Amino acid sequence: MKDRYFVIGNPVGHSKSPGIHAAFAAQSGIDLEYATCLAPLDGFAATVAALAAAGCKGANVTVPFKIEAFNLCSRLTARAQAAGAVNTLCFDGVDIAGDNTDGAGLVADIVGNAGVAIVGKRVLLVGAGGAARGVILPLLEQRPASLTLVNRTAATAHAVAAQFDGAVEVAEFADLAGPFDIVINATSASLAGEVPPIPPGVFGPATLALDMMYGSQPTAFMRFAAGHGAQVRDGLGMLVEQAAEAFHVWRGVRPATGSVLAALREAA
Repeated sequence: MKDRYFVIGNPVGHSKSPGIHAAFAAQSGIDLEYATCLAPLDGFAATVAALAAAGCKGANVTVPFKIEAFNLCSRLTARAQAAGAVNTLCFDGVDIAGDNTDGAGLVADIVGNAGVAIVGKRVLLVGAGGAARGVILPLLEQRPASLTLVNRTAATAHAVAAQFDGAVEVAEFADLAGPFDIVINATSASLAGEVPPIPPGVFGPATLALDMMYGSQPTAFMRFAAGHGAQVRDGLGMLVEQAAEAFHVWRGVRPATGSVLAALREAA
C-alpha cells in the first residue's frame, strides 16, 4: 500500500499542496498519495487520531489548526517550539511529532529564489501573529544585522520578542526609520485588500518587500511597496519551499522546487 499523507484544514479544498507534493514525489521517484482532509472545526484531534490509526505517515496542517496541532504533539522540533505552532506532523505508530517548516520555506525563497542574502541585513517583520512567530527563529539563524518586529498591538509584539532573548527589536509604526533591506508582511491584511500602517520610508530601491499572501494579482501590500520603489514578491515561493521542507522531513529527500514554482506561476 502506498504511503499516505494529507493536508488538514478548514477550508482546505483550495489547497495547492496535493499538486505540489505529487510533483515532488514524481521527480523523486517515490510512490505516495497526498490528499486534502477537511476537519470539523471542533474535530481536529479526532481527525488526526483517525489518520494515524489508519496508517497515515504524516500530514500538513493549515488554518485554523496550527496551534491545536502544536498542543497535540508529543514531540516538537526547536523551530516548532519557537513558533508555538505546527504545520507538519509525523506519525510513527506511537508518537505524534510536530515541526514547523514555514520559516525554512521563507528563508529558502528569499535566499534561493529571490537571490537576496539575509546575513547582515536590516529586516522588518510586520505582524506578531502565528505567521510571524513561525519565521522568527529561521530568520535569526541567517544572522541579520537586525530583526525588527512591528504590530498594531505593541504588547503582543513585545510578548513575542521576549521569547528570543533580546535578539528581536520592537518598534512602533510611527517610529520606523528606513529604508530596510527586507520587509516581510506576515499579517492577513492583504486578504481584505488592506495595507498595515507602514511608513513609506521603510522602502527603498534596494528593498525586497515580501507578502506571505499570494494570489493571481499583486497584493495591496505589494502594490504599496512597489509604489515606493521596492522590489516585491508574493508568498507563492514560500508555499512551495515550506512544502519541500516538509517533504524532506518525511522522506529524507530534498526535492527541486524551481520547476514546480514556475508551473504554479504559469497557471496563476
